[in-house]
Amino acid sequence: MQLLLLRHADAVSSAPTDDLRSLSEKGRLQAKRVARFCKERELQPDLILTSPFLRAEETARIVAQELKSELVLSAFLASGMMPSAAIEELRAYLRFECVLLVGHEPDLSALAGTLLGAGNTGAIRMRKATLAGLFVESLTPGGAQLEFLIPAKLMERE
Repeated sequence: MQLLLLRHADAVSSAPTDDLRSLSEKGRLQAKRVARFCKERELQPDLILTSPFLRAEETARIVAQELKSELVLSAFLASGMMPSAAIEELRAYLRFECVLLVGHEPDLSALAGTLLGAGNTGAIRMRKATLAGLFVESLTPGGAQLEFLIPAKLMERE
């Protein structure tokens, strides 16, 4: 399975609650840049799973619309996700060749670190709108290989 991890794009700093923070204009542009990058490189997820927090959902919707991928809100991706819980949840999606997760920090870095065998050491850091690609041989600690880790600012067209 190819597992793509995308940290939500830039969000406004204030909202009634943290889960209601929406994307900023910069964030919308970042999400569009990620979508275009994926499309141009034929990174086509069979399914996009997103945190229900507004900024992640908006990021995921922009990408899903461009890539014409199915989008599913997934409570396990809400801020505070533990790698072990994510790995367990992902077992239900092994039938897909490529799955994109849209979520938060430090959750996605911890998941990537665990799958790569580095644990939750902080060895990986995903800035806003960073896309990571992992080849997952098995959904176990150390069961994946890092294919790429690219921040949105490096996805700009020349």
